[in-house]
Amino acid sequence: MTPDEYYFEEGCFIIELHNTPDDPAVSVARARVEPGHTTRWHSLAGIEERYLIVQGTGRVEVGDQVGRDVRPNDLVRIPPGCRQRITNTGPDDLLLFAICTPRFIPAAYRDLE
Repeated sequence: MTPDEYYFEEGCFIIELHNTPDDPAVSVARARVEPGHTTRWHSLAGIEERYLIVQGTGRVEVGDQVGRDVRPNDLVRIPPGCRQRITNTGPDDLLLFAICTPRFIPAAYRDLE
């Protein structure tokens, strides 16, 4: 863990890169999922999220769609309120940028497990 990184209840480690009330339209965080781990089923009320995979391999599940494998440079769009989770299927950390519009606020997080 780096000094700016914290564990989030979703089941991954987060570094907030851009999330401020001065720019309510967007937030960007780097998420890290450890090998073999899966984040909790969750949704974000009123927030559209995009995962931009930076490093590693994973399997993402969005809504009722069949899960799909992801790798660096893949982009996953998650509509507001849609359930989601991601599994790290590789031997190294899975890193992704979580881009939220409007910006992420903890009150929007819904644990679905």
